[in-house]
Amino acid sequence: MWLYYVKLGVISLRRNPVLTVLMVMTLAAGVAASVATLTILNGMSGDPIPHKSERLLVPLIDNQAGDRGNVDRDPPSQLTWRDAEALWTAAAASRQTPLWGLGPSIDPGRKDMPLFFTDGLAVGRDFFAMFETPMIHGSAWSAEDDRRGAQLAVISAALADKLFGAAGDAVGKSIRMDGHDFQVIGVFDRWAPIPKYYRLIGGNYFEGSEDIFIPIRAAINLNLDFNGNINCSSSPEEPGMAGMLKSECVMIQYWVEVDDAAQRRAYADYLEAYVREQKALGRFPRELNNRLFDVREWLDFNRVISDDTRTAFWLSVGFLLVCVINTVSLLLAKFSARPGEIGVRRALGASRAEVFRQYLLEAGVLGLVGSVLGLLFTVTILAFVRHFDRNLELVARIDWLTVGSALLVSVLAALLAGLLPTWRACQVRPALQLKSQ
Repeated sequence: MWLYYVKLGVISLRRNPVLTVLMVMTLAAGVAASVATLTILNGMSGDPIPHKSERLLVPLIDNQAGDRGNVDRDPPSQLTWRDAEALWTAAAASRQTPLWGLGPSIDPGRKDMPLFFTDGLAVGRDFFAMFETPMIHGSAWSAEDDRRGAQLAVISAALADKLFGAAGDAVGKSIRMDGHDFQVIGVFDRWAPIPKYYRLIGGNYFEGSEDIFIPIRAAINLNLDFNGNINCSSSPEEPGMAGMLKSECVMIQYWVEVDDAAQRRAYADYLEAYVREQKALGRFPRELNNRLFDVREWLDFNRVISDDTRTAFWLSVGFLLVCVINTVSLLLAKFSARPGEIGVRRALGASRAEVFRQYLLEAGVLGLVGSVLGLLFTVTILAFVRHFDRNLELVARIDWLTVGSALLVSVLAALLAGLLPTWRACQVRPALQLKSQ
């Protein structure tokens, strides 16, 4: 019987093509707008590493000048090198790593390929285990390499393919970066956590990973150019990068990994003890203002999802509701033109429940047709967003969640729109309709 009702729904849609096209287009437009914005919002707001997001932490220390009072209660979003190095050396957590942005030039040493620039990071060896970088060849450097600042590199498979023809051939080879030779000891697969939570300061939230990673002390020893945000509460006493590293300028992003909530509390206690120790040495004039954010808290603190994105989503939901209301009006017009048909069915023994199921299924068929067109509209909108804003290229992509959302939203919207018209159709009195024929 259900299949029979579906067949009747298809026949009914074909009976009045103009009205059907209007309803399908109305539903498709509402579904496309809401599902496209939902896809982008979901990509922006998802937990990029859910199984350990509560154990990856960002410690912040307030080293701002004391004359600011309570105007700015949030501490700086980065650490000074002297603080990052002290925390890193103390190793009070299970794993820890500083992050130093790089924008190095790469000399391929080939006549067929000119010098080019890429994106990179100077980090500690724990970085790869903490953020689960998918290593496919070789490995990360050792703790001893960290201490001495060895000129070693871990590169992406894309960069390895570009320079050496195959990712597997890169390990052991030399790569020339900013005029210095680095030995490649590891190659990692394509890796693009969304959002790019480990480098929210001075980076694009929704771009792919960097192409090259080197020990942070190698970057410092070689005086490589820093690529990132630098904020200074006072001018460095010495010129150049050497003076910057000794100053109160915040420029280093820092992450730690703990094993559980108890170790997180212990690390917070350690951080407080460190700040009090530095206060005794004449630093940190403001009152104690440490922070310790896990991944989700860090995303919220940096407002990864803008107010404009949230507003756009709710506007699209409002547009979908308008489309549903318009569809209700069109279905009312469609069903109200068929009282004779309904009266005959009721006179032949069909109950109100059976009429309700038939006409509600007809609305469901309308939703299925609208979902197909809405999905096509959604793909078009997301393609336009990717072309218009390269920063959203990784989040504005069609996936099974998008497909399922489009189907579900369209059918539910059609069924919702069909409730009132279907209920009105069930109120037809068969005697009056038969008498008028």
